[in-house]
Amino acid sequence: MTTLHLSQKEVSAMTKDSVAELAKRLEQDAYENAFEGLKDWHLLRAVAFQRPELVESYVHLLDMESFDEA
Repeated sequence: MTTLHLSQKEVSAMTKDSVAELAKRLEQDAYENAFEGLKDWHLLRAVAFQRPELVESYVHLLDMESFDEA
C-alpha cells in the first residue's frame, strides 16, 4: 500500500487558479478510480490547513465541521 505524502513545497506552490482547478475536478467527480479523487481531496485539505485563504470558496468540498469537545 502506498502512502500519500504532501510536501510543504507542493502546498506552497498552489495558486488561486490551481486550487480552482482542483476544486473543479472534485466537484465533477469524474475520476478513473477512487484513489485519484482521494489524493485531490487530501491536497485540498492540506491547502485548507496551511493556506486557508485559497480554499474559502471550496470548504464545502471538505466536509469540515467545527466540534465543541467541551
